[in-house]
Amino acid sequence: MNTIPKLETVWFTTKGQVVIPARLRREFHIEEGTKAVVQSTADGILIRPVTKWAIERGFGLLKRPPGGQSFAEEWAEHKREERELEDRHVR
Repeated sequence: MNTIPKLETVWFTTKGQVVIPARLRREFHIEEGTKAVVQSTADGILIRPVTKWAIERGFGLLKRPPGGQSFAEEWAEHKREERELEDRHVR
């Protein structure tokens, strides 16, 4: 039987924050402090939580393209860029 996924409406705050509905947080084992990978797609914004549950089930969260940076390298670069932006903002 083919079921239609339930759509839910969320709102973005002025800071771009959004609350994920409790039903989805339970379904994807999202707890306080859970990190997520955010990706631009042809359909919109894809948010993939990085949880032990998701990683154990091989949801492809951390798969990298051949020859590309490892997740650790990409994350380190992201954090470096984030620190540089914060440093410029503080000055």
